[in-house]
Amino acid sequence: MISIRPGTLEDIPEAFELVMELAVYERAADQVTNTVEQMALDGFGPNPLFGMLMAEDSDSKKIVGMALYFFRYSTWKGKRLYLEDIIVTEDFRGYGIGKLLLDATIETARETNCTGMMWQVLDWNEPAIGFYRQFGTRFDDGWTNCHLDF
Repeated sequence: MISIRPGTLEDIPEAFELVMELAVYERAADQVTNTVEQMALDGFGPNPLFGMLMAEDSDSKKIVGMALYFFRYSTWKGKRLYLEDIIVTEDFRGYGIGKLLLDATIETARETNCTGMMWQVLDWNEPAIGFYRQFGTRFDDGWTNCHLDF
C-alpha cells in the first residue's frame, strides 16, 4: 500500500537519492550540482522555494517516489503550479504511483488557487509522454527553453 503525504525536512536525503536516480536515467548525472544541504535550506529554510509530495510504502516506510513543485506567475494566466519532477524509484514503477503523485499534485494546485499546472518532459521519454497524455495534457510547440547558468 502506498500513501501520499507532504514532504518534510527529514525526507530530503531520500528525495535527493531520487533526484540522482532520475539524473542517471536521463543521462545527466554529471549535471547535478545541488546537494542535500542546499535542498534542505531551499525547501525548509526561512523562505521555502519548493514543496514536495512523497509516496511512501506503508509496509517498509520507505520513500518510493516524489513530486517536487513550486509556484510561478504568468502575466497571462496568474498563479500556476510548476511541476519540476515526478520520480518513482525503478523497483516501484508500473504500480500506479506516478498517477497517485500527479493526482495529488493536481489537487495541491487546486487547493492553492492555481489557474493550472505546467511541466516539461524530454522529447525522447515516450513512457512519460504516454503517461501524461492520459490526463489530457496539452503539449506546446513553438517554445524553446532558455537557460543562464551561474
